[in-house]
Amino acid sequence: MTNKMDEIIIVAPREAVFEKEELTFQGILSDTEKVKHITSNLAETYSTMRRGDAEENTSYKQPIPYAAIRRGDSVFAYKRLTGGGEARLHNQISLGVGGHLNDVEGEDFYGVVSDGLQRELEEELYINKDKLELTTIGLINDDLNPVGEVHLGMLVIGDLPEDEEVSVRETDQLEGEWIKISDLKNPDIYNSLESWSQFVADILN
Repeated sequence: MTNKMDEIIIVAPREAVFEKEELTFQGILSDTEKVKHITSNLAETYSTMRRGDAEENTSYKQPIPYAAIRRGDSVFAYKRLTGGGEARLHNQISLGVGGHLNDVEGEDFYGVVSDGLQRELEEELYINKDKLELTTIGLINDDLNPVGEVHLGMLVIGDLPEDEEVSVRETDQLEGEWIKISDLKNPDIYNSLESWSQFVADILN
């Protein structure tokens, strides 16, 4: 079995992405022009790096598609069990499906992001993608913790009809459930959310 830290992933230099911190933000950025500007910077300056090196290098941001699945008044959540990959996130609840991007020959950055998101949905969930309506919301940045400092989220909301079911594939690593959006601010739930998911909870309420 290959070591996931040897995976070659897409990264972009922080200095170029945020234009020497002129465009840096904390939380969710939904300002359309600024989102386009940062995304354009990603598209123009991205390269590849070994994941293990990227995770330790705060000079680079790893773009991560992050899709929250909503069905009526509920959002799909999953808990990363101790058998899961990222030790820093064990037992935290996530409202987003996403992962690192791999370069795709013949695709530009936007195609790579689209391919990466579709792949993550297929790998992590049993879900009817034909019924999933995806809406791009903006970007997520959290420089206040070691995981967030090296990642940049690309937030998408995926809406499903109320009769559609969703479940996790990797039951040894993840445990999935629907949570009512109105319950997300319950301190027991909110304090268990990953930082990115807290940002998502804030905008869904």
